[in-house]
Amino acid sequence: MKFLLIEDNADLARSVAARLSLDGHAVDLAGSLAAAEDHLAVATYDLILLDIMLPDGDGRDFLRTHRAANRDTPVIVMTARSEVSERIAMLDTGADDYLTKPFDFNELGARARAVLRRRDGAASTERSFADLVFDPLTATVRLGDETRELRNRELRLLEIFFSAPDRIYSKDQLCDRLFSAAESVSDNAIEVYVGRLRRKLEGSQARIETVRGVGYRLTAQ
Repeated sequence: MKFLLIEDNADLARSVAARLSLDGHAVDLAGSLAAAEDHLAVATYDLILLDIMLPDGDGRDFLRTHRAANRDTPVIVMTARSEVSERIAMLDTGADDYLTKPFDFNELGARARAVLRRRDGAASTERSFADLVFDPLTATVRLGDETRELRNRELRLLEIFFSAPDRIYSKDQLCDRLFSAAESVSDNAIEVYVGRLRRKLEGSQARIETVRGVGYRLTAQ
């Protein structure tokens, strides 16, 4: 998954990004609302983590504008304000969840997974396609009685394909979803990860098909 972290405390932002990166997520950092809008103008995100007090404005105003523009990207607000009235106001404004600072990184990860499950309308983390059962929480894909473990990039790539089977993704779209803006990515990086993922799906009815000159898609034989 690709996250946008809007936080002006550089130390906290780096720590949160590092923790999320360990889980295989790509994280872009924005230290202001203006920087956040610049990122949103050129990239698509699965989740936004939003601080409230920012150097060029109030995160709540950003959230109102975000929802008024019919953007449906989930938003978790990170705030030092613990009053019930404040939390209710943020949820009413359009936040999907909130975390009170300081927070535990494990709780952040759990809340992010819960918000993303709700977005997908799933109570369970398991997803099925053809004869495969994919569980992003355990980083595994199951074929019959055999369970195969996925590495971080393989996991995130399969999440993308499972989110929209038969949709064709170009290399640029996959790069945008898999890597942060700060990462240096070689031209053949997507080919490498697609090749690794194909090996994990060997023997299944599901396969990642190359659409020549266009990109890749998850389809079933």
